[in-house]
Amino acid sequence: MLESNTRARSGMGWIVGGVLALLLFTCMTTTVVGWFLINGRSPQADRTTLRPAPAAVNAPVQQAAQSAPPPQIVIATPEGGLDYESATLINIYEQVNPSVVNVSNFTRGSSLDNLPGNFHDDDLLQLGSGSGFVWDAEGHLATNYHVIEDADQVQVTFNDGTVALAEVVGSDPSSDLAVLKINPDGYTLLPVRRGKLDDVRVGMRVAAIGNPFGLEGTLTSGIVSAMGRSIPAITQFSIPNSIQTDAPINPGNSGGPLLNERGEVIGVNAQIRSETGVNSGIGFAIPITIVERVVPALIAEGRYLHSYLGVSGTTLSPLCAEDLELPKTLRGAYVNTVLPNTPAARAGLRDGNAASNTNYIALCPTQKGGDVIIAINDQPVTAFDDILVYLETYSSPGDVVTLRVLRNEQEYLLDVTLAPRPSNREP
Repeated sequence: MLESNTRARSGMGWIVGGVLALLLFTCMTTTVVGWFLINGRSPQADRTTLRPAPAAVNAPVQQAAQSAPPPQIVIATPEGGLDYESATLINIYEQVNPSVVNVSNFTRGSSLDNLPGNFHDDDLLQLGSGSGFVWDAEGHLATNYHVIEDADQVQVTFNDGTVALAEVVGSDPSSDLAVLKINPDGYTLLPVRRGKLDDVRVGMRVAAIGNPFGLEGTLTSGIVSAMGRSIPAITQFSIPNSIQTDAPINPGNSGGPLLNERGEVIGVNAQIRSETGVNSGIGFAIPITIVERVVPALIAEGRYLHSYLGVSGTTLSPLCAEDLELPKTLRGAYVNTVLPNTPAARAGLRDGNAASNTNYIALCPTQKGGDVIIAINDQPVTAFDDILVYLETYSSPGDVVTLRVLRNEQEYLLDVTLAPRPSNREP
């Protein structure tokens, strides 16, 4: 009995001792692991090389990033925190707006057939207004002819509110350009800088500054939407090589500058294409190539003489070639009519002299046998407008130009002495 109790006590002692040992081991293990965790090390840190954590370790971080809202797109901005387009337009406006003027056209009551009530013959009535810009420091301003047409008095207002009376020193209805002159004393005149038409491309950003609806100093912007447009002048002739833009052009913008990104004038805003009389996304500017020829002549002589050839014609199309008995691959300007007593007639240029068999009356010449002009002074001609562009850009009355023409399947050279353009005649 005693032995049995002793074994029982002995067994009980072993059990208690085992439990105490287990508790002691657990405590020590917990202490060691805690120490390593606090110090940012694992038990194996002394025996392994540190390396980047595997992807699985970063998985929770990636998942958290995916659930966050996407970052905003950051637009690259120039110095000052402005986006490129805003900075460009601000720069253009600050440079050029001081050079742009509001042009007001006044007429005397005696010039009107029916005077409004309470007005007398000597009273001044405002016919309209437009825009203009400083051409030089001597007080010359450029604008459109139609802005100052029939004016008895012209008044210009600068961006700082100062006003001046202006004299019309020259005008040219065929290019719709005019030059005004003010006394420069006391005025701060900042002439515009002029760009090059050769640098202008469709899609380029442009800006217009003017006075639409009389709202002075208004900036609008857009792009060059087409090049080489012919637009009608007040006379029968066309203004070739004009710039088409979608920059908003409205009544009152006429005569103001169309500007490239450098703030240089590349054209004079002149017309809009609209059925309502306001902007419809299509405006036209007289190209700087014509402006730079006409304005100096108006300053010096008060008029500009355009070169004159004396023909009417059309661009040759393959559609018409067979009926005109010409190759379908031929490109050039077909001569419909040579006007009598003109440079073209004196040089021996021929027009059509026999009825064609064309079924496209509205599209093709009705007379075959006319010359096809394929070059002027070695410059290729692929459209009838190419002739007018060359005459307006590179020639003057009295110049001799050489036309290369195709006649009866043979090429000939014709020397033509250009004359001044008469009123209401073909080019």
